[in-house]
Amino acid sequence: MPARHTLNPSSNFSNPSTQRNFGIDLLRGLSILFVVIHHLAMNFRLPLQPSWVGDFLSKRIINGISFNGYESVFLFFVLSGFLITQRCLQTYGELAAINWREFYRQRFSRIFPLLALLLTLLSVLHLMGVDGYVVHEKGQTLGRALLSALGLHLNWYEGQTTWLPAAWDVLWSLSIEEVFYLAFPLLCLALPRKYLVLVLLVLAFSLPWTRDAIVGNEIWQEKAYLPGMSAIAFGVLTALLAQVWKTSEAFARSIAILGGIGLVAIYFFGSEVWKVIHSYSMLMLCLSACLLVFAAQRIVLRPSWGWQWLAKMGRLSYEIYLSHMFVVLSVCTAYRAYFGENMRWTFAVYVPVVLACLYLGAALERWISTPAMRSVRAAGK
Repeated sequence: MPARHTLNPSSNFSNPSTQRNFGIDLLRGLSILFVVIHHLAMNFRLPLQPSWVGDFLSKRIINGISFNGYESVFLFFVLSGFLITQRCLQTYGELAAINWREFYRQRFSRIFPLLALLLTLLSVLHLMGVDGYVVHEKGQTLGRALLSALGLHLNWYEGQTTWLPAAWDVLWSLSIEEVFYLAFPLLCLALPRKYLVLVLLVLAFSLPWTRDAIVGNEIWQEKAYLPGMSAIAFGVLTALLAQVWKTSEAFARSIAILGGIGLVAIYFFGSEVWKVIHSYSMLMLCLSACLLVFAAQRIVLRPSWGWQWLAKMGRLSYEIYLSHMFVVLSVCTAYRAYFGENMRWTFAVYVPVVLACLYLGAALERWISTPAMRSVRAAGK
């Protein structure tokens, strides 16, 4: 009997914490960690290179740690596509049996409550005229920024105007992700599996060309819908493959090593990789992520105390992503008030910033996300 007849649609799908994969959580944690560090390490904030750490670590390592936030968002896109598809498969047995109303309810309960809180806070800070939070660039208004965030086109809005303040800007990836998931259940219901896979394959492997097709607009090239959706499509395809192809643990370890090498190459040898494969470097990133995610289904990683903090960051990645700029901007302001332009001590704030982001994310998850999800889901029953 197909799994969709034996599973309660509200069981696995509405309770993602019931089946955790430590390896996947580590990858999610790694992606959000690199995003936080990237936003802190930008040259106009608190870069690592001029600090004491820059005297001991090579520029390659410093740059690899500091400037891979964009790549890490694409890593998270792959993980997102995989996890949501896997959850649908566990709940319904096949994507053709997906309950689109339940799917949208789950996405809404996960995304909207914290997003609404963030937008409310950002609006208040704007109206108070707090430096770093005021929407003031030419062609931008608070109302239009709110509409773009709620209407899932903030990425397009920035491409048409310019960057929004930093705490707004992070929402560009959410626009891409949620537009994809608006279409996802409808495609699953409308297309036979083989045609769905074909559409996903075309979307996934179009990544180099959809990025190259955009010229003369740096913001839109980085934040356009199709390249980000390509990465999500890779995650969806990986989940579909993992459902039907059960490999040995030895093979899984081999492809995990290959995927790890690919990510290290992109993160720490990106300029050399670009010289060889040019626009295909983001494709290499996504394929490397797919290998690691696929391998994580067969390699059992036991939770280790030394890595629990990173796995917890992965579990709280949404909360941390939406809130981390408050920590970053506050610390930057405090550092410059005390040290001025002396960048020798910037390294000292990195661990405290990461910990503060982690604890803020945990508080938001406990007091906002979880209660809101329970309320929305209870109302839908």
